[in-house]
This record gives sequence, C-alpha cells and structure tokens, in this order.
Amino acid sequence: MSTEIKAPVFPESVAEGTVATWHKQPGEACSRDELIVDIETDKVVLEVVAPADGVIEEVLKGEGDTVESGEVIGKFKEGAAGSAAPAESKPAAEEAPAEEAKEASSGDAILSPAARKLADENNVDPNAVKGSGKDGRVTKEDVQSFIDSNKGQPAAKPAAAAPAAELNVAQGERAEKRVPMTRLRASIAKRLVDAQQTAAMLTTFNEVNMAPIMELRKQYQESFVKRHGIKLGFMSFFTKAATEALKRFPAVNASIDGNDMVYHGYQDIGVAVSTDRGLVVPVLRDSDAMGLADIEKKIVEYGTKAKEGKLGIEEMTGGTFTITNGGIFGSLISTPILNPPQTAILGMHKIQERPMAVNGKVEILPMMYLALSYDHRMIDGKEAVQFLVAIKEMLEDPARILLDV
Repeated sequence: MSTEIKAPVFPESVAEGTVATWHKQPGEACSRDELIVDIETDKVVLEVVAPADGVIEEVLKGEGDTVESGEVIGKFKEGAAGSAAPAESKPAAEEAPAEEAKEASSGDAILSPAARKLADENNVDPNAVKGSGKDGRVTKEDVQSFIDSNKGQPAAKPAAAAPAAELNVAQGERAEKRVPMTRLRASIAKRLVDAQQTAAMLTTFNEVNMAPIMELRKQYQESFVKRHGIKLGFMSFFTKAATEALKRFPAVNASIDGNDMVYHGYQDIGVAVSTDRGLVVPVLRDSDAMGLADIEKKIVEYGTKAKEGKLGIEEMTGGTFTITNGGIFGSLISTPILNPPQTAILGMHKIQERPMAVNGKVEILPMMYLALSYDHRMIDGKEAVQFLVAIKEMLEDPARILLDV
C-alpha cells in the first residue's frame, strides 16, 4: 500500500522549511519509526520517520527544496522490501554530489549521508565507530556517541580542514565557494539587524574578580560531582546572580510590546549556545526555582540537543533575559546584541589574569570583563549600571546570593 510522506505541521510562527537531508533513498528498506528525512526551519530541525516497515517509493522534494507545512514530499510503500537504489533514481536532487546522494562507504564502514557529514566535520575515522544500524551501518547517532565518548582525546585521523583542501584546489589558487545561508542563519541575521535598527541599544561594562568562584568550585567540585553527577561550572553562578539582580531591577527583566512595557514576574533566562548551524538560545524556565545542579544539568542537556539539532521551538521561546559567553572562544570583551523582545543581554568573557590594585598593593587576579547591552528606551543608564554592579558583587561574594543582600 502506497502512502504519502508529508512535511510535519509547522508551529504557528514558522511559515515554511527546507529539506535538509534524505536519510533514505528510493527503493531503500526502512523500519517503522526509522528517521528518513530532516526538515530545517528557521528555528529547529524537524524529523520525519517511516510510518511502517517498507521502502521509499518516490522522492518529490529533494534536498534544498522549500516545503510548506504538511506538504507531500515523497511516497512510501508499506510492507515492500528493497535495498539502496542508485543515486540516479532520486528526483529533484541532481545537484547533490553522488557521494552524498547514497550511503557512503569508507573501508569496511557503511555510513548514512548524515553520519558521513558529521564524521568529516569532526575528523572521525568511520572504521573506528561501531555501527548500530541494519547490516552494521553507521548512523549519525553512532558517530555522535563516538565523539562524545572521546572528548579530550586526539582525533582518530588528522584534520584536513584547510579551505584549499575543502575546495579541492591546488595550493596558491584563489578559490571561492558560494554556499546558501541556512534558514536558521538567515533568521539570525534578520533578527540581529532588526535589533540594531529598532532598539536604542547601549552597552555598559564592568569587571569581576573570579577568584572567589574559582576557589569555591575547587573546594566543592568533587563533592558536587558525587552528589549530583555533573560538574559545577561558571554558568550556574552567573545564572543565579542574574536571577537575583533581575528581581531587584524589574525593568531589565521586562520587554517592549508596541507602546507597552511588559514587566515579567518570573525569570526565564536564555543561554546562548553556538552550533554548526548557528546561534540558538534555549531558555531556563523559572530559574529562580532552580539549584546550581539543576542549571548545570539543563545547560548540558540543551547543549547536546543543540548539537544534534533537536531543540524544540518551545525550548527556545519566551525568555525574559539572555546570557552569552564569548569567553569560551577566547573573547576578552565584546558588545552583545539584544535578543528581541528582551531589553537586555549579559555578555561573559575570557578569564584573564591581570595586575589589580588591592588595598594599596598590586595583586595578580583572575579577572573577567562583563558587558550589559540594554535598550535605553526601557532601561535608564542608572538601572543598567546598578544591575551590573549587583551581579559583580554577588559573584565576588557568592554568599550574597544565598542571603539576598
């Protein structure tokens, strides 16, 4: 029996999507609930799975094609048996290189296109990955699990990520490569430009002595891991400090809706996460009710989901304030751009040892610059400066967070 393969029903705020990757080709056998195609929207990647055991009968929308909510993108034949079809049988995808249009093999390993892409991006030797798919095929999840379990270890094969190598040109040639923006990247670009054009954005700076937090982590890290099963990082301290400061300065936790100022009686803090597809901002709901361990676990969960493109729209909407950490990439100071309709964003940066004057003496301390970008239409300079000072004071004396002083 032949059935239609349809794009998922998109959320109300999403108009259309793009076919990102066909994981199965026409004539190739599929198992019920097996991933067959990814649809990328400007916010998330949605997965379409096989409705039953059978084969992909026909592909109507190739990779890169635009699709609307619920649109038919292919046909599926239930109960039929089959094997991988040649790349020529896939319509609407002639532009795709042959090695991407069918399952690729590397030595003895057989990889799906998504697995091959992830392995290449992370310099993973496919033969070192144990496949869990049919006939030992290596899936995208197998590669991701291998990467996660080998963090901190040398790559399985030497990196060859030089631009010249990627473009397959001889050394010295002036090569160029034109790649269309992904929907997520285009959406990010539009929001950033809109934020700068519509808000009266201003940035204020301060610096914080990170020694107290670093000493606290060193003293309790082992006990924290034993009790909670996760490491104590810096982001949880910043989140708790920001939560307390937002209570004291409600305008920083507010948003603008037309001519109205909306004050939120809760703190939903977005944490910016960088992925290969672009920057996403999942939200920590009711951060005031979360402990340090809860925050750390949620951030790790969001980071994993973001890397796999599995963050839901509900996980990335509705934040009242955002924290972004450019320090993990080495940034010493920056001016973060607002995340509308929020009116403020806190930027963390690299911890750098610097000579500081302390009680008339020079001491070498681990210092971090903090940046608060805010919408001057909503927040006065006095409030912004006092908000940032409150965060600085709580981080330099963490007991203030517990005592609410």
